Amino acid sequence: MQKLLTYKYWIGGALLLVVWLIYQFGFKAVQSGAELEAEVKRGTFQSVVFSAGELLAKNSENINGPEGIRQVGIWQVKIQDLVPEGTLVEEGEYVAALDQTEISSKIKDTGAELEKVESQYTQVKLDTTLSLRAARDELLNLEFQLEQKQITLQQSRFEPPAIIRQAELELQKGQRDLEQARQNYKVKKLQAEAKMAEAQANLQQVRNKMDNLQAVSGQFTITAPKPGMVIYMREWGGTKKKVGSSISPWDPAVATLPDLREMLSKTYVNEVDIRKVQQGQKVSISLDAFPDLKLSGKVTQVANVGEQKGNTDAKVFEVVIELTKTDSTVRPGMTTGNRIITSTLRDTLIVPLEAIFVEDGVQFAYLRDGLKTEKVEVKIAETNENEAVLAAGLKQGDKVLLSKPVGMEKQPIRLLNGKLHQPGQAPKSDSTAKQP
Repeated sequence: MQKLLTYKYWIGGALLLVVWLIYQFGFKAVQSGAELEAEVKRGTFQSVVFSAGELLAKNSENINGPEGIRQVGIWQVKIQDLVPEGTLVEEGEYVAALDQTEISSKIKDTGAELEKVESQYTQVKLDTTLSLRAARDELLNLEFQLEQKQITLQQSRFEPPAIIRQAELELQKGQRDLEQARQNYKVKKLQAEAKMAEAQANLQQVRNKMDNLQAVSGQFTITAPKPGMVIYMREWGGTKKKVGSSISPWDPAVATLPDLREMLSKTYVNEVDIRKVQQGQKVSISLDAFPDLKLSGKVTQVANVGEQKGNTDAKVFEVVIELTKTDSTVRPGMTTGNRIITSTLRDTLIVPLEAIFVEDGVQFAYLRDGLKTEKVEVKIAETNENEAVLAAGLKQGDKVLLSKPVGMEKQPIRLLNGKLHQPGQAPKSDSTAKQP
């Protein structure tokens, strides 16, 4: 009988233990939502400005279109074909082709013009040849006539004086006609040389035009100036050039060959945080393409003037970060996550940001002490994306909840001055803390 009573006591105790365990880890967990706890720790806190950016090469060489399109009167050319972005090319290998419609039309028109000026040159050459030949024939005729008049004068020396005088006058007239013809021949020769020079200059001008057009046309097939990876060039609006995009004499680049040994991350920081960012600050960089890869860098440029991005009214400032540690897998155009470390606080109280709540403008935390939980006001000195620095309200080793427990909505907040703040009432403390 005694053993039976003892056995019953053991069973009863076990049942009570099971009920207590269910209450502690079942009902209590259901009521509290299985709260997660964190401990207030003392350590190093980093104030961080986070912004997304894009990888760029610090140094690169542009792959340009034809240099002489402006000289041949072409102001815009469309890209007809382009190798895929990221293609590895050797020096001289094909990269892109440009639309040759306009330059082909110019070559055709210039060809017709060349035929015309060649015909004009031939005609001028024939005209001047015939004109000078006629002038030379006239000179020969005048020289023969003069010689005849000299003979006539010599034969008339025994004639009456009137006939002799007549012969002398004829000789003098012949000499003048010959001299005048010689002068005219010189003028005609100069005129012929001028016409030939003009015709030849016109012909050479059109020939040069054709040579330039053909030379530029040969450059419409674009090749790589050196080995590298082809990265598309960005247009003024920020979009990358592609098939159908245009190049011009003022913006001739089709793509670029970046030097992957030195990389930059270009990002934009909002006007609220830009005052914290300065040159020389260290940056921790992550890549969306390789989440496990961690890179480092430092801020090298901070814009003094803001600009608007997208359709928002908010101003952002360009920040350039130079990577001090890179990797062979990184490529221009990859999206970066930049954690700019703006300040570092050592030996300070730190708590997870999830442990800070706000009610009626009062910041507080759920302080867990054994089985007891209460709402206590805290004062926050600084925050980053994950943690908050405690200025007052908690001490090292305190346990705080990371989620709002069930059933404590109406519980008062113990303020820093020791008073209690009831939900829905204006705060009675002089706390100036704001929501992180």
